[in-house]
Amino acid sequence: MQTRRQFAAMMAAIPAAALLPAAARAAEGQQVAPEFMPRSVRVSSDIAPGQIVVAPQQHYLYYVTQPGQATRYGVGVGRAGLAFHGDAVVGRKAEWPSWRPTDEMIEREPQQYAQFADGVPGGPDNPLGARALYLYQDGVDTYFRIHGTTDPGSIGRSVSNGCIRMLNDHVKALYEQVAVGTRVTVL
Repeated sequence: MQTRRQFAAMMAAIPAAALLPAAARAAEGQQVAPEFMPRSVRVSSDIAPGQIVVAPQQHYLYYVTQPGQATRYGVGVGRAGLAFHGDAVVGRKAEWPSWRPTDEMIEREPQQYAQFADGVPGGPDNPLGARALYLYQDGVDTYFRIHGTTDPGSIGRSVSNGCIRMLNDHVKALYEQVAVGTRVTVL
């Protein structure tokens, strides 16, 4: 059985098998480095189709589409000390989700988050973007999400409060493929 470290090293070393169509690369008209645009890549055939694997050090999310194949998306991840690691399942999905910073976020950075203590309704200006996949462990919300972003410049960076950010068009595509109960592993 592969270790997570071996898997992450393998994923980073595999060249892309094919690019998505040009229309997908131009998603939302965002300025994102080409290496963070979706690509079809080979992965270990030990990873079950339908599973999500996130490699935060490389800033990639892999959605396994069939044995040995995955779509790789560029993501923004949690900054040091705030990132989620381990196994979870998608416990809930939401379109244009509302958002409220956690109490820990407000305590840690009140100047930035206290103004949102009552929450932000879903919509184009909401920090969770167009879609959110809520990560649960043992039936309990972890407060970590895979979600869209209003800040495309965060893709490929470690800047969030722990969640995994994707371009809105990319999270919409993933949302359509992923069911509640999908396994998520964050290395």
